[in-house]
Amino acid sequence: MAQEQPLIVVRNVTKVYRMGNLAVHALRGVSFQICAGEMFAIMGPSGSGKSTLMNILGALDVPTEGTYLLEGQDVAKMDANRLADIRNRKKIGFVFQNFNLLPRMSALANVELPLIYAGASRGRERCVAALKMVGLGDRMHHRPNELSGGQQQRVAIARALVNSPSLILADEPTGNLDSAAGEEVMRVFLDLNANHGITIVFVTHEPLFAAHTRRIIRLQDGLIVSDEPKL
Repeated sequence: MAQEQPLIVVRNVTKVYRMGNLAVHALRGVSFQICAGEMFAIMGPSGSGKSTLMNILGALDVPTEGTYLLEGQDVAKMDANRLADIRNRKKIGFVFQNFNLLPRMSALANVELPLIYAGASRGRERCVAALKMVGLGDRMHHRPNELSGGQQQRVAIARALVNSPSLILADEPTGNLDSAAGEEVMRVFLDLNANHGITIVFVTHEPLFAAHTRRIIRLQDGLIVSDEPKL
């Protein structure tokens, strides 16, 4: 039987930012693979290249050199229009430290926004289902200021779910939460991975994720210093 192709292949990826005559090497040649259904963390101190790597994995940016394959397609060679298209077609969901909710809109309306932008039909039913999936079926008509921090982040997770993503990238998703709310949000991610098969990548320096994920990639100065499967 043929081996299943990895969801993501990153091979010798570098990223160099130019600031006048100065070259800033954010990534210096990183390589790894992500299989469908994995849940793992990319960790490292500030300036290690975590956010740069997340932007590349999410098709928000492209490498300076190297290969990034997403379901077999070389994202590294795509222009801005094709990157936007692959974010929609390959269905990547994003969850950020700042919840990025519109304050005057209900939770349901915030979750519906990606579908409106994509011109999707029957969006309302999908949004209701996503909010129920994160345990907010009884709060969908509340505005962000009527929700706790943990509930607001769960709304953001529901918004990432409405396009039925195969991959969720979560950038410091508990950075603005206390420990109890962080555990609450972590339980949602664990359920999405275990019971719905969604691949989840955390980009973080929080030790909370090390306790739950099955693999940790550690970055320092733009290089992978360890890639540790957990037993």
